[in-house]
Amino acid sequence: MPTDRAGTDGLLPVERYLEVLALAADELLAHAGAAGHDARVPTCPEWTVADLVAHQGVVHRWAAGHLELGDRADGAALERDAEASRPAGRAELEDWFRSGARQLAAAVERAPDDLSALRFLAEPPPARLFWARRQAHETSVHRVDALAARLGRAPVAAEVGVPASVAADGIDELLCGFLPRPRSRVRTADPLTVAVLPDDVDAAWTVRLSDATPATVRGVDESEPADATVRGTAAELYLWLWNRGDGVRVSGAAGLQDLWRAGMQVSWT
Repeated sequence: MPTDRAGTDGLLPVERYLEVLALAADELLAHAGAAGHDARVPTCPEWTVADLVAHQGVVHRWAAGHLELGDRADGAALERDAEASRPAGRAELEDWFRSGARQLAAAVERAPDDLSALRFLAEPPPARLFWARRQAHETSVHRVDALAARLGRAPVAAEVGVPASVAADGIDELLCGFLPRPRSRVRTADPLTVAVLPDDVDAAWTVRLSDATPATVRGVDESEPADATVRGTAAELYLWLWNRGDGVRVSGAAGLQDLWRAGMQVSWT
């Protein structure tokens, strides 16, 4: 059975990402069914539950296409084809979603370790591992959205149940992969150093914000105290950093939460 023990590269094994993906996909559908397809999604206010399920189904097929075709993939064409495959009726939407999740998992399993394919984050791991990791967290975060629709509010970490090691891996992907991209909008005229400090895992990150592209390093330098700290369990930090929760302790910088909420909006590519 796969474990959460990181390999030499610090990431989880591909098999563990596949487990996370499968569980998140199942739970997303369960929460969506309980909420009803017409329900609004509090954490994505512009969406109904049907929109959420459709979005995730499209992304699964788009990601699978990159794994199947590698460098030959045309991302725009993959997206168009996935959108076109979406059933018109809501009764078929859940079966279509399941089919896409199975296609993605099979594509990860079949992909060679030396696959050459799109990797759109900063300092990405090899392509097979990149896509397994990215879709595990993509689906996990949208599972939170489905639960929010079911509850009528953003859930707390205990209701989501993300294991600490998985949450820490997701924090690392966000802070070291998404945040340092040139398109990042988390910027401030007054330079700010933020320490992200989980209570329950042996990990930490230092984020340097300014009017330039953000920079993240793993760990903290005790000789250079951060201007601000964000503390909580790994799961609480995971939700907060993805703008899905408030259960963290922020100190040292007024307005940090507003800055993060306004700027930390990501796209798939």
